Amino acid sequence: MPQGLFTQNRIALIWDFDKTLIPGYMQQPIFERYNIDEARFWEETNAMADRYKERGYRVSGESVYLNHILTHVRNGEMKGLNNSILRELGAEIEFYDGLPDFFRELREEARSKPEYRKHEIELEHYIVSTGLAEMIRGSKIAPQVDGIWGCEFIENPLLPGFNSQDELAVETEQEISQIGMMVDNTTKTRALFEINKGSNKDDAIDVNAKMAHEDRRIPFQNMIYIADGPSDVPSFSVVRKFGGKAYAVYKPSNDAEFAQNDVLLQTNRIHAYGPARYLGDSNTSMWLRLHVQRICDRSVSDREANFANRIAEPPHHLKDSLEEAPSEKDLEEQETLEL
Repeated sequence: MPQGLFTQNRIALIWDFDKTLIPGYMQQPIFERYNIDEARFWEETNAMADRYKERGYRVSGESVYLNHILTHVRNGEMKGLNNSILRELGAEIEFYDGLPDFFRELREEARSKPEYRKHEIELEHYIVSTGLAEMIRGSKIAPQVDGIWGCEFIENPLLPGFNSQDELAVETEQEISQIGMMVDNTTKTRALFEINKGSNKDDAIDVNAKMAHEDRRIPFQNMIYIADGPSDVPSFSVVRKFGGKAYAVYKPSNDAEFAQNDVLLQTNRIHAYGPARYLGDSNTSMWLRLHVQRICDRSVSDREANFANRIAEPPHHLKDSLEEAPSEKDLEEQETLEL
């Protein structure tokens, strides 16, 4: 059997952001900086899809908030908002109890036994969010993360004819004006396959290219997807379908979110659920540590079995003269195996 493209000794924990790692929505610091009524903003955003439909437009209800932010910038309510400010505001995001230390603790879990270290098992954290990538990059959890997928803005869009003329050095105020990247709850699944195939680490690998399972950087069975509810069902389904684990979290003491996650469990969308608390004694942290250990143990077992299957038993001395000597054909076959 040929050697795989990757050694498949990596584990990926893939996290949603809003209401999974933080209690609310990451955009709150933006509203506070520009004195925007947060409740009104989301009320308007939630009504936009229907209002636009009445006008004959189809829009994505999950990402229309990006356009509403740009409208606030254009109208002056968020004048001067740019990517630098978004990253700066990301530092103000407050996380659930236990974060970001829990990310580091899970990495250490994957190195906690000699056999894990022998096989160089590594755990990687990824965030896949419909929120703003720049804010996540500026948050205190960013140093513990190996990759971020999120929505992004462009500040200075290219002008018509840019391909045939040099850009003019014009001093302009940096301000977001266009959507550069949009992530919704369906396109999140593309990020899962990028992690699976390794195209997020190697630009030469197209995520749509056909690739044998043994050549993929992180097999789905080495993944755990963690999110807060029904909007992540497409990602839950993909990870479950290919052998990974799906875990849902709810805001502690929130009966409605608890019931919502229970429905996900009863309908086989997830493997388990628990409170969004990431301290050592919480159900969520204990479940995640347990299943990280199980993935590590299985990876060690699979790799050692694969290693044993690739190594032929060498020739050995005969015990006595009564034993039958190997035939010339046997020796030729043994020589071929050794080569």
